[in-house]
Amino acid sequence: MFGGGGGGMNPRKMKQMMNQMGIDLTEIDANEVIIRTDDEEYVFDDAEVQKMDAQGQATYQVVGEPDVRPLDADAIEAGDASAGEESDEADEADEEAAIPESDIEIVAGRTGVTAEEAREALEATDGDLAAAVERLE
Repeated sequence: MFGGGGGGMNPRKMKQMMNQMGIDLTEIDANEVIIRTDDEEYVFDDAEVQKMDAQGQATYQVVGEPDVRPLDADAIEAGDASAGEESDEADEADEEAAIPESDIEIVAGRTGVTAEEAREALEATDGDLAAAVERLE
């Protein structure tokens, strides 16, 4: 069908045929490709990646051997172990950890209040920087 001979088609002729059919093939110089599923991730280092555009649809081909890793198994196990051990202190620690220190510094710097006052304002506004600054001014 695609010409005679034993070893396949001449790459140049193949490229011509693809151009005639409106297919554009592009090599992508990828350093790493990661495919994530619900349970694991496939990490390709030094993979060969080609992008093929045909009729407005892009298709990516990845060639290489992946390193298959479970997806964040440590966090899943830690979450299961502490699921029944919640307390008010743990909830307060989670709320404080949810507000980044950098946000507290920004609000305190803009308004001239203490870090604790800035944290309280950020907690009251669900971490909204602008609302916390407005609340303190």
